[in-house]
Amino acid sequence: MIHITDIHKRFGTLEVLKGVSLNVVAGEVVSIVGASGAGKTTLLQIIGTLSQPDSGKVVIAGEDIALLNDRQLSRFRNERIGFVFQFHHLLPEFTAFENICIPGLIGHRSRVEVERRAAELLTLMGLAARRDHKPSQLSGGEQQRVAIARALINSPAVLLADEPSGNLDSRNRDEIHRLFFELRDKLGQTTVIVTHDDSLAAMADRKILMSDGLIVENR
Repeated sequence: MIHITDIHKRFGTLEVLKGVSLNVVAGEVVSIVGASGAGKTTLLQIIGTLSQPDSGKVVIAGEDIALLNDRQLSRFRNERIGFVFQFHHLLPEFTAFENICIPGLIGHRSRVEVERRAAELLTLMGLAARRDHKPSQLSGGEQQRVAIARALINSPAVLLADEPSGNLDSRNRDEIHRLFFELRDKLGQTTVIVTHDDSLAAMADRKILMSDGLIVENR
Protein backbone atom coordinates (compact mmCIF):
# COMPACT_ATOMS: atom_id res chain seq x y z
CA MET A 1 0.00 0.00 0.00
CA ILE A 2 2.92 2.34 0.79
CA HIS A 3 6.27 1.99 -0.96
CA ILE A 4 8.91 4.61 -0.18
CA THR A 5 12.46 4.39 -1.50
CA ASP A 6 15.52 6.42 -0.47
CA ILE A 7 13.69 9.60 0.53
CA HIS A 8 15.77 12.70 1.23
CA LYS A 9 14.36 15.98 2.50
CA ARG A 10 16.20 19.15 3.38
CA PHE A 11 15.00 22.46 4.84
CA GLY A 12 17.69 24.99 4.06
CA THR A 13 20.94 23.56 5.35
CA LEU A 14 19.18 21.07 7.65
CA GLU A 15 18.83 17.56 6.24
CA VAL A 16 15.73 16.15 7.94
CA LEU A 17 15.43 12.83 6.07
CA LYS A 18 18.63 11.11 4.99
CA GLY A 19 17.57 8.22 2.78
CA VAL A 20 14.44 6.66 4.27
CA SER A 21 12.89 3.54 2.74
CA LEU A 22 9.69 1.95 4.04
CA ASN A 23 7.04 -0.52 2.90
CA VAL A 24 3.60 -0.85 4.52
CA VAL A 25 1.23 -3.60 3.41
CA ALA A 26 -2.54 -3.24 3.12
CA GLY A 27 -4.37 -3.61 6.43
CA GLU A 28 -1.28 -3.00 8.54
CA VAL A 29 -1.12 -0.59 11.49
CA VAL A 30 2.37 0.87 11.75
CA SER A 31 3.62 3.21 14.47
CA ILE A 32 6.53 5.61 13.98
CA VAL A 33 8.37 6.70 17.10
CA GLY A 34 11.49 8.66 17.96
CA ALA A 35 12.70 11.80 19.65
CA SER A 36 11.52 15.23 18.54
CA GLY A 37 13.41 16.24 15.42
CA ALA A 38 13.96 12.65 14.27
CA GLY A 39 11.98 13.27 11.05
CA LYS A 40 8.74 11.46 11.93
CA THR A 41 6.27 14.18 11.02
CA THR A 42 8.20 15.14 7.88
CA LEU A 43 8.01 11.53 6.73
CA LEU A 44 4.28 11.42 7.49
CA GLN A 45 3.74 14.62 5.50
CA ILE A 46 5.58 13.13 2.53
CA ILE A 47 3.50 9.94 2.71
CA GLY A 48 0.42 12.18 2.82
CA THR A 49 1.61 14.18 -0.22
CA LEU A 50 1.54 17.38 1.86
CA SER A 51 5.27 17.76 1.26
CA GLN A 52 7.45 16.65 -1.64
CA PRO A 53 10.81 14.90 -1.13
CA ASP A 54 13.97 16.37 -2.62
CA SER A 55 14.79 12.93 -4.01
CA GLY A 56 13.56 9.37 -3.79
CA LYS A 57 10.33 7.65 -4.81
CA VAL A 58 6.90 7.60 -3.17
CA VAL A 59 4.23 5.14 -4.34
CA ILE A 60 0.88 5.12 -2.52
CA ALA A 61 -1.82 2.60 -3.46
CA GLY A 62 0.05 1.90 -6.71
CA GLU A 63 0.28 5.59 -7.68
CA ASP A 64 3.70 7.16 -8.28
CA ILE A 65 3.18 10.54 -6.61
CA ALA A 66 5.88 12.26 -8.68
CA LEU A 67 3.83 11.70 -11.86
CA LEU A 68 0.81 13.69 -10.63
CA ASN A 69 0.30 17.37 -11.36
CA ASP A 70 -1.04 19.70 -8.68
CA ARG A 71 -4.70 19.15 -9.55
CA GLN A 72 -4.29 15.37 -9.73
CA LEU A 73 -2.37 15.38 -6.46
CA SER A 74 -5.08 17.35 -4.69
CA ARG A 75 -7.73 14.93 -5.89
CA PHE A 76 -5.60 11.92 -4.95
CA ARG A 77 -5.10 13.33 -1.45
CA ASN A 78 -8.83 13.93 -0.99
CA GLU A 79 -9.85 10.49 -2.24
CA ARG A 80 -7.07 8.18 -1.10
CA ILE A 81 -5.58 9.62 2.10
CA GLY A 82 -7.24 10.39 5.43
CA PHE A 83 -5.61 12.63 8.03
CA VAL A 84 -6.02 12.71 11.81
CA PHE A 85 -4.11 15.27 13.86
CA GLN A 86 -3.55 15.88 17.56
CA PHE A 87 -6.10 18.68 17.47
CA HIS A 88 -9.32 17.70 15.73
CA HIS A 89 -9.73 20.86 13.56
CA LEU A 90 -13.50 20.43 13.36
CA LEU A 91 -15.45 23.37 11.98
CA PRO A 92 -17.32 24.82 14.99
CA GLU A 93 -20.36 26.07 13.10
CA PHE A 94 -21.20 22.61 11.72
CA THR A 95 -22.63 19.54 13.45
CA ALA A 96 -20.71 16.30 13.88
CA PHE A 97 -22.60 14.82 10.92
CA GLU A 98 -21.89 17.84 8.70
CA ASN A 99 -18.20 17.88 9.63
CA ILE A 100 -17.89 14.24 8.58
CA CYS A 101 -19.61 14.91 5.25
CA ILE A 102 -17.42 17.83 4.18
CA PRO A 103 -14.51 15.95 2.51
CA GLY A 104 -16.96 13.79 0.56
CA LEU A 105 -18.81 16.82 -0.73
CA ILE A 106 -15.53 18.57 -1.59
CA GLY A 107 -14.75 15.48 -3.67
CA HIS A 108 -18.01 16.03 -5.61
CA ARG A 109 -19.49 12.71 -4.54
CA SER A 110 -23.25 12.19 -4.45
CA ARG A 111 -24.78 13.84 -1.38
CA VAL A 112 -26.96 10.78 -0.80
CA GLU A 113 -23.92 8.50 -0.86
CA VAL A 114 -21.88 10.80 1.39
CA GLU A 115 -24.67 11.16 3.95
CA ARG A 116 -25.25 7.39 4.01
CA ARG A 117 -21.55 6.78 4.63
CA ALA A 118 -21.41 9.50 7.30
CA ALA A 119 -24.30 7.88 9.17
CA GLU A 120 -22.53 4.51 9.02
CA LEU A 121 -19.34 6.03 10.40
CA LEU A 122 -21.16 7.80 13.21
CA THR A 123 -22.60 4.43 14.25
CA LEU A 124 -19.17 2.77 13.95
CA MET A 125 -17.71 5.47 16.21
CA GLY A 126 -20.52 5.03 18.75
CA LEU A 127 -21.73 8.57 18.07
CA ALA A 128 -25.10 8.08 16.37
CA ALA A 129 -26.83 9.89 19.25
CA ARG A 130 -24.44 12.85 18.87
CA ARG A 131 -25.11 13.37 15.17
CA ASP A 132 -26.58 16.87 15.48
CA HIS A 133 -24.25 18.15 18.19
CA LYS A 134 -21.70 20.82 17.37
CA PRO A 135 -18.05 20.37 18.44
CA SER A 136 -18.47 22.60 21.52
CA GLN A 137 -21.13 20.15 22.76
CA LEU A 138 -18.82 17.12 22.44
CA SER A 139 -16.10 15.81 24.74
CA GLY A 140 -12.50 15.76 23.57
CA GLY A 141 -12.69 12.05 22.82
CA GLU A 142 -15.94 12.48 20.91
CA GLN A 143 -14.46 15.30 18.87
CA GLN A 144 -11.49 13.15 17.92
CA ARG A 145 -13.77 10.27 16.91
CA VAL A 146 -15.67 12.69 14.67
CA ALA A 147 -12.32 13.75 13.18
CA ILE A 148 -11.44 10.10 12.51
CA ALA A 149 -14.83 9.52 10.88
CA ARG A 150 -14.25 12.59 8.72
CA ALA A 151 -10.88 11.15 7.67
CA LEU A 152 -12.63 7.93 6.64
CA ILE A 153 -15.56 9.42 4.70
CA ASN A 154 -13.94 8.83 1.30
CA SER A 155 -12.79 5.29 2.22
CA PRO A 156 -9.10 6.23 1.94
CA ALA A 157 -6.42 3.72 1.05
CA VAL A 158 -4.26 5.07 3.86
CA LEU A 159 -5.11 6.70 7.20
CA LEU A 160 -2.33 8.91 8.61
CA ALA A 161 -2.41 10.01 12.25
CA ASP A 162 -0.04 12.48 13.91
CA GLU A 163 -0.15 12.24 17.73
CA PRO A 164 -3.88 11.39 17.57
CA SER A 165 -4.27 10.92 21.33
CA GLY A 166 -1.79 13.54 22.51
CA ASN A 167 -4.50 15.95 23.66
CA LEU A 168 -6.74 13.44 25.46
CA ASP A 169 -7.14 12.17 29.01
CA SER A 170 -6.22 8.56 29.76
CA ARG A 171 -9.73 7.09 29.28
CA ASN A 172 -10.33 8.78 25.94
CA ARG A 173 -6.76 8.06 24.88
CA ASP A 174 -7.27 4.32 25.41
CA GLU A 175 -10.57 4.40 23.49
CA ILE A 176 -8.94 6.13 20.52
CA HIS A 177 -6.07 3.63 20.57
CA ARG A 178 -8.47 0.68 20.44
CA LEU A 179 -10.40 2.34 17.65
CA PHE A 180 -7.48 2.21 15.21
CA PHE A 181 -7.33 -1.55 15.59
CA GLU A 182 -11.08 -1.92 15.26
CA LEU A 183 -10.78 -0.07 11.95
CA ARG A 184 -8.10 -2.50 10.86
CA ASP A 185 -10.22 -5.51 11.82
CA LYS A 186 -13.56 -4.22 10.47
CA LEU A 187 -12.48 -2.19 7.45
CA GLY A 188 -9.01 -3.54 6.66
CA GLN A 189 -7.76 0.03 7.11
CA THR A 190 -4.07 0.67 6.50
CA THR A 191 -2.85 3.12 9.15
CA VAL A 192 0.41 4.91 9.91
CA ILE A 193 0.61 6.62 13.31
CA VAL A 194 3.29 9.01 14.55
CA THR A 195 3.21 8.92 18.34
CA HIS A 196 5.15 9.52 21.54
CA ASP A 197 2.75 7.20 23.38
CA ASP A 198 4.59 3.98 24.19
CA SER A 199 1.41 1.98 24.76
CA LEU A 200 -0.03 2.89 21.35
CA ALA A 201 3.31 2.23 19.62
CA ALA A 202 3.51 -1.20 21.25
CA MET A 203 0.00 -2.14 20.08
CA ALA A 204 0.88 -1.61 16.42
CA ASP A 205 1.56 -4.48 14.04
CA ARG A 206 4.99 -2.93 13.48
CA LYS A 207 6.98 -0.24 15.26
CA ILE A 208 9.37 1.99 13.32
CA LEU A 209 12.02 3.85 15.31
CA MET A 210 13.52 6.94 13.71
CA SER A 211 16.62 8.80 14.79
CA ASP A 212 18.40 11.72 13.14
CA GLY A 213 16.53 11.39 9.85
CA LEU A 214 16.91 7.63 9.47
CA ILE A 215 14.94 4.48 10.31
CA VAL A 216 17.12 2.71 12.85
CA GLU A 217 14.72 -0.04 13.91
CA ASN A 218 11.83 -1.78 12.14
CA ARG A 219 10.13 -4.56 14.09
